[in-house]
Amino acid sequence: MGLKIHRPRRGSMAYYPRKRSETLVPKIYNWPQVNLGKAALLSFAAYKAGMAHVVMIDDRQTSPFYGKEIVRPVTVLDAPPMRVVGVRGYSVDPFKVLTVSVGEAWASDVPKYLRRALTLPEKINTEAALSKLQSKLDELTQVRVIAITQPHLSGIGKKTPEIMEIPVGGTPNVDELFKYAVSLLGKEVSPRDVLREGQLVDVIGVTKGKGTQGVVKRFGVITLPKWNKMRKGYRRTGTASPQNPAVMFTIPKQGQTGLHRRTEYNKRVLAIGDNGADVTPPSGFPHYGVVRGSYILVEGSVPGAFKRLIGLRYPMRPPPKYDHVNVNKPQIEWISTKAVSR
Repeated sequence: MGLKIHRPRRGSMAYYPRKRSETLVPKIYNWPQVNLGKAALLSFAAYKAGMAHVVMIDDRQTSPFYGKEIVRPVTVLDAPPMRVVGVRGYSVDPFKVLTVSVGEAWASDVPKYLRRALTLPEKINTEAALSKLQSKLDELTQVRVIAITQPHLSGIGKKTPEIMEIPVGGTPNVDELFKYAVSLLGKEVSPRDVLREGQLVDVIGVTKGKGTQGVVKRFGVITLPKWNKMRKGYRRTGTASPQNPAVMFTIPKQGQTGLHRRTEYNKRVLAIGDNGADVTPPSGFPHYGVVRGSYILVEGSVPGAFKRLIGLRYPMRPPPKYDHVNVNKPQIEWISTKAVSR
């Protein structure tokens, strides 16, 4: 009998096509159905400032270090409050089975810096738009708010905000969702209004760009042996598949690496604070600066370079017995303020 060799393919086909992201603002295409007993926003956005480590009490009951101090790496996110500038309603088209927009209403007092990224009329009639949208409340299946970031409150050093839609969830009652969205119109939303310490989130971001790379770095192809004098190079594929009728597209080839939109599931929020001085190194974060306001500590690393916008979404595939309402708040003993360059 011949020797059976297990050789899985190089590079996951789940990430095709490996091209650059259209925008640095992470798009979120899917949203979970969570039951919180009340209406709430399902996402928040923050800027990646840097990494640090914390000393915390291990609260995993199945861990051998349960109840003892452990050291965990964390990512510091600069999270200035977001401003809700609009409300939009969606319904399902019975013929196309698509989600279509029913109507929208914008706040009358939108900030001036929003017009750097979006063209709006000088006068906005908010009450008329809200009454028109409320008259179609029976058709609505989903309510979203149009929120913008406020980068001038962060250490990123720019004024133009990012614009995104955030669904309102937590309850199946559409009337309650609509009232909650209207109550937020024109107001600021802090990270504490959306997230809680100890809960799980999905982290969506655009990874670091690495330009054009070869197959070894791009797909993890094993290098060919050097001892037999590989005439055409050793950091390459051994064969390029059949040539007729065409080369297979699944064969690893060189090309764009990085700057891809990626999602990391079930990251834990360890802390949410209001004073950025508690986590900022004395000389500031390398390549970022100083966190002046609210911050979020996420356990582990998150994709993307410093100053990149990171989306935090309620978990899409949480553990089987995960409770969205009752979460254990981590007990953090100490937060490092030594700058870590990554």
